[in-house]
Amino acid sequence: MLIDSNVIIYASQPEYSKLRSFLGKQKLHASVISKIETLSYNRLTSTQKTLLENFFDSIVLVELEEEIVDKAIQLRQTKNIALADAIITATAVIYKIPLATKNTQDFKGIQSLRLIDPLK
Repeated sequence: MLIDSNVIIYASQPEYSKLRSFLGKQKLHASVISKIETLSYNRLTSTQKTLLENFFDSIVLVELEEEIVDKAIQLRQTKNIALADAIITATAVIYKIPLATKNTQDFKGIQSLRLIDPLK
């Protein structure tokens, strides 16, 4: 499954042990966009930054590939979707894997996208 940036952030919080347990049983992928979004937060402590870097080293990190770029462009042309969300959505669609996100409403109506809210 592809995990959205918000799921990564929630999972890094101590009170979300059930989420970490759920994610630990999955083969996880993340878009390079999620790495940028999470690691660029300017209030990360050095401990949090190290935790996130280790996390990204332990999963499949999906780089921007031409097919993903093309799909993201198509999504932006036809849907009211933010750039980062379009790239993450395109990644899930191209790789044919579900997207785990807390913000399922942001992705409604996108054909061939399977959504999972792992916090429910």
